[in-house]
Amino acid sequence: MAVYTQLSQQDFTQLLGQFPLGTLVRFKGIDGGIENTNYFVTLSKDGNEAEYVLTLFEEFTMEDMPFFVELTTWLAERGIALPSPFKDKHGIALKKIHNRPALLQPKFEGSHVAKTDLTPAHCASIGAHLARFHVAGENFYLRRQAHRGVFWWRRESQNIARFLTEEDNALLKSEVALFDELREQPWGLPMGVVHGDLFHDNALFIGDEVSAILDVYNAATAFLLFDLAIVANDWCTRADGSVDPERESALLAAYNRERPFTDNEHKAWPQLTRTAAMRFWLSRLIPACGIEQANRQGGSDMVLKDPDELKRILLYRIANPSQLPG
Repeated sequence: MAVYTQLSQQDFTQLLGQFPLGTLVRFKGIDGGIENTNYFVTLSKDGNEAEYVLTLFEEFTMEDMPFFVELTTWLAERGIALPSPFKDKHGIALKKIHNRPALLQPKFEGSHVAKTDLTPAHCASIGAHLARFHVAGENFYLRRQAHRGVFWWRRESQNIARFLTEEDNALLKSEVALFDELREQPWGLPMGVVHGDLFHDNALFIGDEVSAILDVYNAATAFLLFDLAIVANDWCTRADGSVDPERESALLAAYNRERPFTDNEHKAWPQLTRTAAMRFWLSRLIPACGIEQANRQGGSDMVLKDPDELKRILLYRIANPSQLPG
């Protein structure tokens, strides 16, 4: 259960009374979150019930949140299907509960698709939606450095070294250095707002079509192609770390139709697939090694994911460089 902050009925009643959305009927904690606490909330207004999602942010401060409030509002206004926060009776979206920033957001129709059930059609749909996400964010007026971006992985790759085998340590340091070399190239790779964590469990589907993109709270300003590499490494890989060429081809072709790749993105793609695998390998290694303690309340443990899954993908990407279409 990934509900780190437990809320009472009184907490909900006090919060929801600030919004012109109705009265509380029921609430339920949502399983499966890793970084935040989420609740389904049902409200009744004029005899009709509607469902919403309340998110409490366990790692962000109130000062961190305006970027996400503005970004999700901006993207939603441009037709991107993602949760953007409701405003209260005074036009304020950002709230605080139990000293946690909180947002009340819509609940979207659709369901998650298990990784083993992903098809080329699913991958084509997320590819097109991610490209539209990137295009919609082109002129967004705020910037944010990634919470776990290049400066983080430079530092943490050194901090974790004593817990790793000599082989893993060498692999990690090599990939960090290779990304630094890529950044020094005069390629002018397109940058903008990226989702930053668009794994398959952060999207909802109706049939083969994406109905919503979720959990935009790793969004930052970065190479757009890095975002696509994160998706390719999760949506298009098998349990042994190898890539399903049909799924990856569908993903890349659909993205390219919405936002055509530049010549220099073709050069950078093989390395960015490796960097994306390295970044999530490192983020999973840290708690797996027991050197990061989650700052949670309510007695819940941090949800751990297998770091070896990303190591297998990284090794496959090194041995089998991918190419963009066109």
